Formats: sequence, structure tokens, C-alpha cells
Amino acid sequence: MSTTPTPPQDFERSLDELEALVQKLEAGDLSLEESLGAYERGVALYRQCQSALEQAELRIKLLADPADPGSAREFRSDGE
Repeated sequence: MSTTPTPPQDFERSLDELEALVQKLEAGDLSLEESLGAYERGVALYRQCQSALEQAELRIKLLADPADPGSAREFRSDGE
């Protein structure tokens, strides 16, 4: 059994960690150095999450039409 997280698990963990960092920063209890470190970590987590979302979007487009992924339409939850 593999212990390597799947991309959705990685995304969820990164998002959870990012949310926790934001809460710490908003509380204002960190030193300047700690705040800078948390901000840097937050930027890295944001980039990881953004990359995971872009990869998921590409996978969906490829599943919609493997021959022409550019023809996939944007999902709209309002039924249009």
C-alpha cells in the first residue's frame, strides 16, 4: 500500500495548512520574522494549490474530449 498522497489529498492538506497560516497571521500574535516565514510558506502553498487546480481543469478538459480539449465548455452550476 502506497503512503504517497494522491493529488487531491495533497491539495486538501495544502489548503488546510494555508488556512491555518492565514488565521495565525490575522491573529497578529507572530513576530515579524515568524510572519515573514508564514507568508513565504503561504505563497508556496498557494502556488501548489493553484497548480493542482490547473492540472484538474486540464484533466477534465481531456476527459470531455481527448481529441480536442480546447472545445470543452466552462462548467456552470446554474444549469446553462
